[in-house]
Amino acid sequence: MSFLFPTYARWEVEPEAAEGSILIDKNGKHYLDFTSGIGVCNLGHRPAAVQEAVSTQLNKFWHVSNLFVQEQQEIAAKHLSEAAGMGPVFFANSGAEANEAAIKLARKATGRQKIISFQQSFHGRTFAAMAATGQDKIKEGFGSMLETFKYVPFNDSNALEKEMDKETAAVMLEIVQGEGGIHIGTQEFLEKTEQLCRKYGSLLIIDEIQTGIGRTGKAFAFQYFNLDPDIVTSAKGLGSGLPIGAMIGKQELEEVFGPSSHGSTFGGNPISIAAAIATMETIFKKEFLKGVQEKGTYLANKLTESLEIITAVKEIRQLGMMVGIETDVHLPHLLKALREKGLLALPAGKNVLRLLPPLTATEAEIDEAAEILQSILKEYSKSAV
Repeated sequence: MSFLFPTYARWEVEPEAAEGSILIDKNGKHYLDFTSGIGVCNLGHRPAAVQEAVSTQLNKFWHVSNLFVQEQQEIAAKHLSEAAGMGPVFFANSGAEANEAAIKLARKATGRQKIISFQQSFHGRTFAAMAATGQDKIKEGFGSMLETFKYVPFNDSNALEKEMDKETAAVMLEIVQGEGGIHIGTQEFLEKTEQLCRKYGSLLIIDEIQTGIGRTGKAFAFQYFNLDPDIVTSAKGLGSGLPIGAMIGKQELEEVFGPSSHGSTFGGNPISIAAAIATMETIFKKEFLKGVQEKGTYLANKLTESLEIITAVKEIRQLGMMVGIETDVHLPHLLKALREKGLLALPAGKNVLRLLPPLTATEAEIDEAAEILQSILKEYSKSAV
């Protein structure tokens, strides 16, 4: 009997220890972890600089509330603001909370209620974030959603233009739809989306919960496409495993979120902030991001070389260290077979295998992952013949 609600379809692996790209289970088995805690451990497990920063803060204070001035929050906010080329920051505890803040800010700033998002998107499981999500399976059983959200096909500028009007508070999108299957926005579509927002006085919200903090080889994925968002949300990789989320806004939105307009008891917790500063001080360095881009290219080439002749593989989609391998294989069986061989990977959408390696993964670890994938997918291709 478990004392937990069965909200997660848990794997058979129970972790005992982890470091870098390696996770060790209770039985002493080693795994190459290409999930990174679902895109959280961007510096691998227990990065030394982050561990030291957290340890230092633990010996100072753990919590005082946001009634107090906290210099470390200002430092963390400055890192985010400068990396995004934007303005003020609100700290939350998760990606869903960051998106809730973005939705509230957009509605308050514009005086409008309608928000457009995209089919197959994922923005979180709290009520407004769930309503913003363009996947019915996330909403089933919870009754009526907020009626002011509208959904159009991703990468379809014509459909978006038909839905846009003067009542639209914001358009909310992911540069890469992570949970939805690793679908990457096109330059034309993303540029048109921004143009439509400007035309109708709507805000552009970019959800970088999974794509941000170096995951794609840029501080934020929107920077590949020369976009100028009004609001950006971040979480996952921000704290290297400590719970933290953030909403970054343009400077002119500062006055909209004044005292009592929003809040979070634990948002910007000193321990999580310490982890975030140490994480960003590593990842936002130009040489580090350049290295991520080079590894992303190496990873893409290696996967193409290893998997291009395997019939079970239909398409490989990739941006930086974020990969989707579309297959015709039953994903739960495939993921279990990979775990048995020592590789941890994730599902995305209905039939997409998702890889989110640590940004610190070595070429040797990438080679090992590609070999395991090739071996298992070859077997599935044979059995399908």
